Amino acid sequence: MPKPIQDQCRNHLLSILIPDDFALLTTHLDIGPLAVGEVLIAANTLIPRVWFVEQGIVSIIAASADAGQIELGLVGREGMVGVPVLLDASRTPDEGRVQMAGMAWSMPADSLRAALIDSPRLHRSLLRYAQAANVQVASTTLANARYKLEQRLARWLLMCHDRVDGDLLPTTHRFLSLMLGVNRTGLTTAVAALERAGVIGTRRGTITVRSREALLKLAGNSYGMAEAEYVRLVDG
Repeated sequence: MPKPIQDQCRNHLLSILIPDDFALLTTHLDIGPLAVGEVLIAANTLIPRVWFVEQGIVSIIAASADAGQIELGLVGREGMVGVPVLLDASRTPDEGRVQMAGMAWSMPADSLRAALIDSPRLHRSLLRYAQAANVQVASTTLANARYKLEQRLARWLLMCHDRVDGDLLPTTHRFLSLMLGVNRTGLTTAVAALERAGVIGTRRGTITVRSREALLKLAGNSYGMAEAEYVRLVDG
């Protein structure tokens, strides 16, 4: 299996590590595909591996006992799937499910734990990302409670747009309604309004961002806080 070369990693967390810390992970990292719908972390189940996303998007999803679901956050090439491992937790009630296909470097959770013990500096670096991820969850909670569906949809499209190359976002109305916690009728109405305004284009299974500026204006204060915190904590 190929091993990562740091200056060729698209995953931001791996690319900015101190070389000695990157070396602690290198021998344990394997590259593999991310398939749409694949569950990387199952709820209330031992977390076997962690993933550093190179391409694609993974949704972190909260699910209730009656099968209700809502998205808590997104992970793309800026981050990792398996944050609970950084916090000394072996399982979580949430689920990590691939939303957009891609690739990721992954490693056994136990190997990451050992590396964190060997390098407190590495642990501190990844804990800053964990805090940024927590801020994203808090921002999603605020958006769901305070903002209208059109604003929440604009925020979600911006977050996905941040994590892909180009303007094409593979998704479906069914998936969007589940992630935003709304019925499909309301979601379809909101998508149609953005399309009529020329902000997005839609085809079966895809949404194309036509005006990021219009999305930013529509999302307003629902978007930006978590993104700024990521820059401050991870890149600062």
